[in-house]
Amino acid sequence: PSCRRYVAGGRCKSTARLEGKVVIITGANTGIGKATARDLAQRGKVIIACRDIGKAEAAASEIRAETGNQQVIVKKLDLADTKSIREFAEKFLAEEKELHVLINNAGVMLCPYSKTADGFEMHIGVNHLGHFLLTFLLLERLKQSAPARIVNVSSLAHHGGRIRFHDLHGEKCYNRGLAYCHSKLANVLFTRELARRLQGKFQRQVGFTANALHPGSVYSELVRHSFVMTWLWKIFSFFLKSPCEGAQTSIYCAVAEELDFVTGQYFSDCQPAYVSPRGRDDETAKKLWSVSCELLGIQWD
Repeated sequence: PSCRRYVAGGRCKSTARLEGKVVIITGANTGIGKATARDLAQRGKVIIACRDIGKAEAAASEIRAETGNQQVIVKKLDLADTKSIREFAEKFLAEEKELHVLINNAGVMLCPYSKTADGFEMHIGVNHLGHFLLTFLLLERLKQSAPARIVNVSSLAHHGGRIRFHDLHGEKCYNRGLAYCHSKLANVLFTRELARRLQGKFQRQVGFTANALHPGSVYSELVRHSFVMTWLWKIFSFFLKSPCEGAQTSIYCAVAEELDFVTGQYFSDCQPAYVSPRGRDDETAKKLWSVSCELLGIQWD
């Protein structure tokens, strides 16, 4: 029915191949990430970077069987632990000479208050800081392999977020719904500032881009920490996208030819979408960048 078609939203029509190219997708053992990996595995080599190796291997063997592509590789990556992120990057750089697409897809949502191995609040730690560090560690390899793309999966929820520098880890005040919104705003601001920094002569000549996106409201495991949301998701599942429909914009940002030189944008349903005023605040983006570097103990100029 047309209502269902409306819910499904935009589709990625690009048939671009990724032969000889390497893609990393974080959190690709379930939901949108798995659907993204399945599509991209029909085009080229995909590395699934996940915390739970068992689940990731099960997803990968399913994808290999469906696509006939044996180059679907599982690597351990726990975004809630900077040591794991560094180990993942070190191994990847030792084994792979090229990297063309990095999809920062993994995310946590509505967790009860908890902290990462490094003492960051879980939402900002996994959704923003973990991916910030991963991107930093892989940036040179992406540059050497350019044209290359960085795709950050954000959310419409960024509209409800603000960067609370005075209480970044929610120690004074914590609301799990808002913590998710804040982390998704951080994704948009990170993308904006990253694109600004990449936009030199080099970017314009070869196409090295960073874009963010909202996948849509998707029927997935992301709401598992909330009984109410899990219940609502079941009731309204007809009005939610399937993981495959939700993956379309991630796929679009990763392969669409018309985006070769488009950077610093935010997409939804495979087209540019409205960014909240807070998501367009360059001063906040710059400050978040330097605070992130400080927290992670890195120098990224």
